[in-house]
Amino acid sequence: MIRLQYGWVVVAAAFTLMFLGFGAAYSFAAFFKAFQAEFQASRGHVALVFSLGAFLWFAVGAPAGMFADRYGVRRVALAGVFCLTAALGLAAAARSLAALYLTYSIGLGLGVGLSYVPAVGAVQPWFGANRAFASGIAVAGIGAGNFLVPPLAAWWIELLGWRGAFVALAALTLALGGTAAAAISNAPAARAGAAPAAGATLREALASSGFWLLYLALLLPMFGCFMPMVHLGPYAQDLGHSEAAAVTLVSLIGLGSLLGRFTVGALADRAGRLPSLAGTYAGLGLMLLLWWAAASYWVLALFALAFGVLYGGFVALLPSIVMDRFGARNVAGIIGCLYTAAGIGTLLGPPLAGAAFDAFGSYDVPILGGAALSFAGAASLAPLLRGR
Repeated sequence: MIRLQYGWVVVAAAFTLMFLGFGAAYSFAAFFKAFQAEFQASRGHVALVFSLGAFLWFAVGAPAGMFADRYGVRRVALAGVFCLTAALGLAAAARSLAALYLTYSIGLGLGVGLSYVPAVGAVQPWFGANRAFASGIAVAGIGAGNFLVPPLAAWWIELLGWRGAFVALAALTLALGGTAAAAISNAPAARAGAAPAAGATLREALASSGFWLLYLALLLPMFGCFMPMVHLGPYAQDLGHSEAAAVTLVSLIGLGSLLGRFTVGALADRAGRLPSLAGTYAGLGLMLLLWWAAASYWVLALFALAFGVLYGGFVALLPSIVMDRFGARNVAGIIGCLYTAAGIGTLLGPPLAGAAFDAFGSYDVPILGGAALSFAGAASLAPLLRGR
């Protein structure tokens, strides 16, 4: 009973770490126009600031997960909070877009990467039958951060300027993130020095076809998944909506993500996690088609909310599916390696979408391409659904 109770403390700590890390990341939408104006930069180049950071947090997830399996999640998460705080503080002094690449992009990538995968991995061994539900609550921190931090950042930008807003975010991250990182812990059986938990080693997982099918299924939708996080705000402003209305759309993705992380995991525990995962990928494709066809703000708002639910759902499901298939032994390391697929898609998707807009004055090609790849990602899970 005590073990289970502390498991919920771990869930709360993981929620807080993801709230702060991804809140800082997704508040990028509030800074987009300020960066364009300050540095006289194209949309493709500004989008690359976000995508480099996102690529790094997914790439760093693999070694971070392995470090957490070996040395404990608390140490790794504390390092992540330090990197994230430093990234935001140093970015406030950036005098060029290149300086943002070196401070915000790299520091954010390291900070989120060192806290995200280890925190998600730490939650899994504390729970059994309700694992997807607990995982969904933990990763709901991403949705909550996406919902609350962008409008908070926009308010701070209005009051303090974009540099002052970064300083405020750094202070918030240090205070709350340091507390959460100190509270998080591996389950007793997973702590360093204990006997190995049951399950596949990282080497065994990487040698399996099941891992690579999950990898492909994640990679393909990621080209389109992060485009709205970066470009939905500028897209709405291009249609004549205010900056506040545009940032609200990004927050609605966060609200939907929050709902998806709380609800999809619990439903998938009953309906089947793999079929639910395939459904979220296909749903992302349908929602991108809705974005492409949208002609009013309210349709864009519906798109943002529904897209967020599906995005939050698949993020909640993946760790539990990894745990189901490969066991607890190296769960954080396996999740981290799997998430490098998301890093590749995120590195390429938003900058290519920005470059397409710079070249053609339209987002049609990247939106439709992202929808097609989302459908392909859902289809690539068919062998696993047949029991392979």
